Amino acid sequence: MYKYNLLFLCFIMCCSCAKENKLAVDVSDVEVELHIDRFDTAFYNTPIEELGRLKQTYPRLFPEATPDSIWVAKMQDKDEQELFAETQKLYKNFDAQEEELISLFKHVKYYYEGFQEPRLITLLTNVDYERKVVYADSLLLVSLDVFLGADSPIYADFPEYIKKSFTNEHIAVAVASELAKREVPRANDRTFIARMIQEGKALYMLDAFLPEKSDALKIGYSEAQIKWAAFNDVDIWKYFIESEYLFSTDQELSRRFIEDAPFSKFFLANDNESPGKIGAWFGWQIVRAYMQQNEVELREMLRTDNTEIFKKSKYKPTK
Repeated sequence: MYKYNLLFLCFIMCCSCAKENKLAVDVSDVEVELHIDRFDTAFYNTPIEELGRLKQTYPRLFPEATPDSIWVAKMQDKDEQELFAETQKLYKNFDAQEEELISLFKHVKYYYEGFQEPRLITLLTNVDYERKVVYADSLLLVSLDVFLGADSPIYADFPEYIKKSFTNEHIAVAVASELAKREVPRANDRTFIARMIQEGKALYMLDAFLPEKSDALKIGYSEAQIKWAAFNDVDIWKYFIESEYLFSTDQELSRRFIEDAPFSKFFLANDNESPGKIGAWFGWQIVRAYMQQNEVELREMLRTDNTEIFKKSKYKPTK
């Protein structure tokens, strides 16, 4: 009987490990080609008289309606040259980022065999953080001036919750997020729980595409905020249920708990201790629970109705 119990325990432990490592896939045989064009370096180092040659090399980055005088002014602008100089301090050598992006594309191609690696172009956009990565057709534009480090004096006037993701470690995360956006189907269900799970689907894709990255990097939290969410999940979940929020269609709940913000809004005195978009964090945990409870492929999960995911996840807070 002792031997039987021991074998059964080992079997359970093996099954648990298998579930935990579902996303630890082998991509060593996946072949990708990553073409990186340092447009930022080319633009700010090109003599004015060679602007025409630069436009021929990068025709899609020079709209025909924009006169050359605008580009010349940008080349000569003192502030832009200083921003370029700051960027070069961190990204003159792009090898580390290239290695991370190759790993990312291998994981994307593992799940999507038909994925075609985009041509990646680095540029500066005067810290346009809302469009720090743009994926258009076969081009992937990455604004390096949005990834100079949260402590960079260039970001002195930015709110902490926004600039904490302005680090070199977040480049791959931002690219993966942009790729994931295209794969998560739109949902018609406007309930709060469905909206949470919609965000959770996109975050779970980061689990698949960037298995080595921390949860904090993927969701844009600090490690302390990750611990806060895990420590308080029972009380928050209870609050959502008692307030009858889960199946509410009140759009204000998205602004309070899903959209990026300095903190989530429970209308309590200690709200500022909470991280923003806590609803997205819960949606992520629900999707993770669903994937552990069900033998479902990544792409099938994305097509599954959000309410069905909630029901079949058997989600319960950790404590």
